[in-house]
Amino acid sequence: MSENYKFVQNKKCEFFPCHDVKDKDSFNCLFCFCPLYALGEKCGGNFKYTNGVKDCSDCTIPHSKGGYDFIMSKIDMITKMGSER
Repeated sequence: MSENYKFVQNKKCEFFPCHDVKDKDSFNCLFCFCPLYALGEKCGGNFKYTNGVKDCSDCTIPHSKGGYDFIMSKIDMITKMGSER
């Protein structure tokens, strides 16, 4: 079964790659903005808070191999957040 939907790359983007990585060819742009950002400390990524703002510049999970599956494993948490309002 094809799983091409899990990987998108836009080398024409003026920010490509938006993180410092060794292998640009495997850099995944699918989650340009990480949907797990709203989870705060529960996102599971490598982040820090700078002046009270979540800084994900050191996190490459959404852009790496396996990133799609990682995000989808937590997407129910985002859905739950939306339904609680």
